[in-house]
Amino acid sequence: MRPIPGPIAIVGIGLMGGSLGLALRGAGAEQIVGYDIAADTLAQALALGAITRSASSVAEAVAGAACVFVAAPVGLAAAIAHQVLAVAPPDCVVSDLGSAKGVVIDALSADERARFIGGHPVCGGERSGVAAARGDLYRGATWFLTPTAEARPELYERVYAVISATGARPAAIDAEVHDRLMALVSHVPHVLAAALIHQAAATAPSGREALRSAGPSFDDLTRVAGANPPLWADILIANRGAVVEALREYRGRLAEVEQQIVNRDRQALIAFMAGAADGRRRLRVDDGPADAIVEPWEIVVGIPDRPGAVSEITTALGHGHINIVDLVLRPGPPGGVGEFVVRVSGAAAASAAVERIAALGVRTHVNPV
Repeated sequence: MRPIPGPIAIVGIGLMGGSLGLALRGAGAEQIVGYDIAADTLAQALALGAITRSASSVAEAVAGAACVFVAAPVGLAAAIAHQVLAVAPPDCVVSDLGSAKGVVIDALSADERARFIGGHPVCGGERSGVAAARGDLYRGATWFLTPTAEARPELYERVYAVISATGARPAAIDAEVHDRLMALVSHVPHVLAAALIHQAAATAPSGREALRSAGPSFDDLTRVAGANPPLWADILIANRGAVVEALREYRGRLAEVEQQIVNRDRQALIAFMAGAADGRRRLRVDDGPADAIVEPWEIVVGIPDRPGAVSEITTALGHGHINIVDLVLRPGPPGGVGEFVVRVSGAAAASAAVERIAALGVRTHVNPV
């Protein structure tokens, strides 16, 4: 395992920030400085071992840092990222943990985006706060990264290495695509779960309260209803464009099903339910056990010295669901060609990766390790 670049600073020490600190400490990180507006939260984080030192301000926390993670609520992430970038060292990479990316990236200047690489670990917990933090929260989780064209390649490599140390699986993705995906698979489901609860709670056929008659299917569908209302209000507002678009599409699908029921169109309803079953089977297909032994392959990419080259390649692989096990950047001379070495698991993944990279007009050669 490569050494973790440090020192590391975490701004906002709740469940996510605290778990990040614990995971990195468990992986060997020696210096993790934490800042939070609540002094008792910092004291708890120190007692738990999530941080090695507390800071009294953002500036103090990020002084000398190689990597800073903004683990604040999504509604505050853009303002705090801007504040961090203003005082962090010029060679420091800044990332965040929020589930809406466009709202943060759009608030930053091109110079700021060169040092900011948005992130979103797809995981969480039933409880909030640093007391609920745990060191294995990120293990095996997808951790989306949203590098922009301005992102500096060496900073992407650094934040990738730090995230990999937590046991997560980093995957680059376009910020707009990320926000649309999260609207579909996370944000809208929370809205629908809450709507189902509201409808059932407000309905009492012949005086019998609907909620008291609910079975396990209703319970499964509404498990996330009412989870952390302030947090979810901020998320829905931050990603409002993608959420509203997804809700409109959902209304259209409901209208189609409604008409099929009115028309007693049994075949259409069978096709609707069967299509959902097929979709769920696809959802449950994974890449096999995380610890399965698969022959690693290295793809050596000749990368031109121009802005956006690394983000284009990593995003293309991320959109192809190709898991990058490791990556190393070997810069070339100014204006020349360097090497970007990507390691993936198995010949099939290597072949798919080469095809995706070749579509960008970039030369590669590939070897088993």
